[in-house]
Amino acid sequence: MSSRPKVLVSGCYDLLHAGHVTFFETAARYGDLYVCLGSDENVCRLKGRATKFNERERLYMVGAIRHVAHARISSGTGMLDFEPDLAEIRPDYFVVNHDGGSEEKRRLCEKYGVEYVELPRVPADGLPARSSTAVKAELDREASPAGAAIPDAASEHESAAASDLPYRICMAGGWMDQPWVSKHHPGSVVVVNIHPTCEFNLRSGMATSTRNLWLRLQKYDLFPDDPVELARLLFGYENPPGTKYVSGSQDHLGLTLPGASRLHYHGEYWPDRIESTTDDAVCDWLEQSICLVPMYERPPGYDPLAVQNLNRDSVARLGRAGDLCWEAILAKDIRRLGQALTETHRAWGELLPLTTSDDIEAEMAKYPCYGRITSGAGGGYLVLITDEDVPGGFRIKVRRRGTGRRSRTTPAG
Repeated sequence: MSSRPKVLVSGCYDLLHAGHVTFFETAARYGDLYVCLGSDENVCRLKGRATKFNERERLYMVGAIRHVAHARISSGTGMLDFEPDLAEIRPDYFVVNHDGGSEEKRRLCEKYGVEYVELPRVPADGLPARSSTAVKAELDREASPAGAAIPDAASEHESAAASDLPYRICMAGGWMDQPWVSKHHPGSVVVVNIHPTCEFNLRSGMATSTRNLWLRLQKYDLFPDDPVELARLLFGYENPPGTKYVSGSQDHLGLTLPGASRLHYHGEYWPDRIESTTDDAVCDWLEQSICLVPMYERPPGYDPLAVQNLNRDSVARLGRAGDLCWEAILAKDIRRLGQALTETHRAWGELLPLTTSDDIEAEMAKYPCYGRITSGAGGGYLVLITDEDVPGGFRIKVRRRGTGRRSRTTPAG
């Protein structure tokens, strides 16, 4: 039996690439490397789609890498599917890439007395940076005529950027960024900027289409440093003259503004007031209060606007839910935060009945929490406000540039 320390890592490891091997090589410097791979069933539940390679193939490929001492299929479920294996193996170290870390994993390590290690994502000498998100995005583009029309979309620069670009969650007040809604009554949308700790599903209300456009433009290196100006550039690029369904600016501002932000709308596509915070205490609290549970992507052809019931009272209720959400975030009040999400969901159902369904309502009712909403109209992820662990759920990691800054108001013009 080896006298070296034991090291555990976990992941899906579908579409195995050089970045995975480099990660294994670095992790193995801490001791004998044990790898837990997500089962086909669990990966499908978390990501809403099957792996490219089944678990037997993935296990064979990972086990054949010389840096790996032992590989197995994780025996648990959810984002912490490796917990039963960690309890059995009792490693000395649990290692993650810096963008794959989470407070849940850190707390789990503390529970079992395992040292938690976050590694920077650094490619091997002479090799391009790789991430699963970038590789899959490249393959998806190559498979689609629209993607093929963009030359050099899978450049090394873009592949490296894909693992760093954030996502955003619309917490409350969604649809207020559309003038045909906010013209009835002004109100706020609240968004939270998050790290890409996993590959979020497309068509799930996480601003993935806007994010992919941003990714395609990375190679031109034309982006302003100011996040509001960057959002304006992305908004204009995504919504050229003649666009039938304009993508709301909360997508673009939600992706570029770090931390949490309130965007106030009054009959225009662009907000008349923007407030943001990257305060560490607030961001830490959000990470401990928000839990996502995968559902399913919106089906092709789905149109949440096919049935509309726009009226001043319901729009006012929606806008107030956004204001309540912002006040709850600054006060770190989990009960009011949950109330704001639930109020938003109910207002959606009144204004745009197809944003929800009996199936969605039944799924939401399964989870006790302070409040809930879906990440997008018609599905995506359940966004639960809870400080308790949720089976099959996972926590977010708030992106905060310039940590410690207090809330501020930004001129929107």
